[in-house]
Amino acid sequence: MPEFKIMGNDIQHVLVRLGENEVVWGEGGHLIWKSSTVNLTARARGGILRSLERALTGASFFVLEVQGPGEADFAGFAPGRIVEINMDGTRGVLAEHRSFLVAESTVDYDAKLVGLGFGWLGGEGLLMARLRGRGRVFLHAIGDAISMELGPGESIDVEAGHVLAFEEGMKATIRRVGGLRTMLFGEEGIWLAHIEGPGRVWLRTLSRQQIIMGLMPELAQVVRST
Repeated sequence: MPEFKIMGNDIQHVLVRLGENEVVWGEGGHLIWKSSTVNLTARARGGILRSLERALTGASFFVLEVQGPGEADFAGFAPGRIVEINMDGTRGVLAEHRSFLVAESTVDYDAKLVGLGFGWLGGEGLLMARLRGRGRVFLHAIGDAISMELGPGESIDVEAGHVLAFEEGMKATIRRVGGLRTMLFGEEGIWLAHIEGPGRVWLRTLSRQQIIMGLMPELAQVVRST
């Protein structure tokens, strides 16, 4: 069985140790390094249809099949934390499409439309990655990661860009809070994702928009003006 080790503090990455012929798969753009003995193969995992669905989320059409023996290391595109989700096959997980790093070969990956405007108004696209099956999945959360378990009838409102993932079957809709003009949004009002339990939801403390505005304020001005 592949071994996963989350490493680092404020900037985390996940190291995968593979035995002979053991396989994991992930997004190629997140691979840092690998052992020379590890074999990489780009595949249209799940066939052409599922590959097209992944491409519609903004992810890669092909996924990277990583076969041992040896080690491979994966990380996100910005400082943040690694979130490990151990799936038991009972419920799928819907994740922000750029957050996926690597998963065991027993996990399936396609895409799903989540409520009109849910992802689009948060700047992340209408479709989310859908992960199903049994096995471990590793996501990257910009900033820090927050995990919350909601019971029946419980709900939270989250600024849409901070949603990392939630279990399939939870109700997710978008709500607008008007009258607030902020530097972060460049428009009147903010958009909140309303997520209802039961189920688990994972959040990130930084959105991509905040990263852009914090590191490149001049570029943020251009984005707000378009």
